[in-house]
Amino acid sequence: MKRLFLSFSMTALLAACVGPPKGQRPPPKRPISGAVSKETRQCLANLSAAKSRYTLLPDQDLGNGCAYSGAVQLTDTGIPITNIRALGCPMSLALSRWTRDVLQPAAREHLGSRVVRLDSMGGYACRRQIGNGSGKLSEHARANAVDIGGFVLANGRRITVKAGWNGNDDERDFLRAIRKGACERFQVVLSPDYNAAHHDHLHFDLGSGPFCR
Repeated sequence: MKRLFLSFSMTALLAACVGPPKGQRPPPKRPISGAVSKETRQCLANLSAAKSRYTLLPDQDLGNGCAYSGAVQLTDTGIPITNIRALGCPMSLALSRWTRDVLQPAAREHLGSRVVRLDSMGGYACRRQIGNGSGKLSEHARANAVDIGGFVLANGRRITVKAGWNGNDDERDFLRAIRKGACERFQVVLSPDYNAAHHDHLHFDLGSGPFCR
């Protein structure tokens, strides 16, 4: 059985989490029975209309409070996206619309080229929040969050959050523009300005908010 690995430490609010206790295997996935809801069917129709590509995943209860329903394996938001294992349909739709309405216009304005690939650091992961003493689950544990680390342009250039946040002026302007647009479409947006745990990615989720930094 594969272990679920910790991907990023976070020190406050909604995003930072820890995996299962050391030496403990995660529980097996347990499919949740039931038909696809009306809301999910409508969301999937909207996702298709946004020219996204995806595979609908079975609803899962992974134990320890980690579960998702109406999630997809998203492979394209209008452009290919990497490393998404499971992401809720509403998050996938918001990400696709952000790609079309925020990312591409910002890339053309600040970088003179369109983005042809999104490099994700993942969506679903069974994690708990740390740093606030609550031990609550992260939005990643509900497939309700995504981390974006980089962008490949049509001219072959690659922009990363890690190198570009304090990089060239055009990279800095581009990354701040897409963060600003994300803050208008997601409940929580965290960037390198938030803390060191986000030095290499932008975190978006549809949990409790709004919070943008």
